[in-house]
Amino acid sequence: MNETWPYRTPGIPDDLFARGEVPMTKEEIRVVTLAKARLAPGQVIWDIGAGTGSLAVEAARQVPGGVVYAVERGGAGIELIEKNRLLFAVGNLVVVPGEAPDALVSLPGPDRVFIGGSGGKLDSIIRLSAGRLGAGGRLVINAVTLETVGEALGLLQMYFGSVEVVQLSVAKTVCSGGRHLLKSLNPVFIISAGKDHAG
Repeated sequence: MNETWPYRTPGIPDDLFARGEVPMTKEEIRVVTLAKARLAPGQVIWDIGAGTGSLAVEAARQVPGGVVYAVERGGAGIELIEKNRLLFAVGNLVVVPGEAPDALVSLPGPDRVFIGGSGGKLDSIIRLSAGRLGAGGRLVINAVTLETVGEALGLLQMYFGSVEVVQLSVAKTVCSGGRHLLKSLNPVFIISAGKDHAG
């Protein structure tokens, strides 16, 4: 195991990642996202709109013998993914610079797909992903707006046998004046879909 995080369990603390100004999936959200994906050794995973690569790093640690392709269009994000790949010594994480869906065409077919950012192309990304996922494949979307949830549900129900939405509201303690208060994070919708009722 890597010394930066020597545990098998997911939920690496946020402050262990190289972060910068790029949006990052927070640790509690990552844990549930990974659980909904149902990862296993040897899987091929696409992480689309990978941001800092925090989810890609966690996924790569869960699929020995598999490969995680972290697709990111932003230069700052690409740099951070590479830093985090090295920091956590995940040799099975491949950084894919480019914008989906075009950047996905040459990748090996996935067993699992994460969508964290779509650049306004959610429709074409879901359509391409659904076409490339085989029986038993799963797709998980993290969304923060109701518009994205509505769009995703309409599309996923066309291509997948089972679709589930979970909304997480996380609050964490902060110390203020010697007292501990709860500070809420933005609610996140985790939308998961299974192919061919394999869900």
